[in-house]
Amino acid sequence: MLLAQRIIRDVQYERLKPGDHLEPERTMLERYETGRGTLREALRFLEFQGVIVIKPGPRGGPILTDPNASHLASTLVLLMQLKQAPFRNIVEVRTALEPMISRLAAERISDESLAELGGTIDQMRDHLDNQDLFLEANQRFHDIIAWSSGNTLFGYIVDSLLGILDGTVIGIEYPSPRRAAIVKAHDEIYHALMSRDPQAAEDRMRDHINEYVKYAELKFPEVMDHVIRWDRTIT
Repeated sequence: MLLAQRIIRDVQYERLKPGDHLEPERTMLERYETGRGTLREALRFLEFQGVIVIKPGPRGGPILTDPNASHLASTLVLLMQLKQAPFRNIVEVRTALEPMISRLAAERISDESLAELGGTIDQMRDHLDNQDLFLEANQRFHDIIAWSSGNTLFGYIVDSLLGILDGTVIGIEYPSPRRAAIVKAHDEIYHALMSRDPQAAEDRMRDHINEYVKYAELKFPEVMDHVIRWDRTIT
């Protein structure tokens, strides 16, 4: 662990970017004055965390990556299962965070992200009869807003929970009328963001999440108290 931390400090000091190779094993052994077994364990740990990939072959070795939120998602869901935390906890996190995230996004979102956000709404309209494609675009909508808040932690939190936010892994379904209502809500949020109106963006997102809670409580009350299992979310 200590060696892995030293490697990451050096990565930042040297301003390496995703796609850059770390030093060869022989150089790292000399630089860190450690054994081959310890170095390889440290690199395997970083690989497990998604920080590097280790490619085999003479031109391989450790390569820096841009970590996604899948490792955080795995850890969060595992801890929630061990604590027997119900899906309701996820809903409460959404209710608390996403309106605030939308407020920040209204102030900071780029024109490129706005265009991408609009594209997700078009995709949802085009796939009202296909729940899988519809929900894929729905997740992307919320992901774009989270990262557009300009707050990395918000981005990672929402990104890590995208696979379970809609509740489909534990039985929540979205018939066509509900999907149409979601598109309408997303369109209102989008226009608030496009107008760079923080209060409107916060209010429209809060309305959207509250409607989602009402729907889930009414149609799937038993699901709200269901514990999400780690093995249902890991791919």
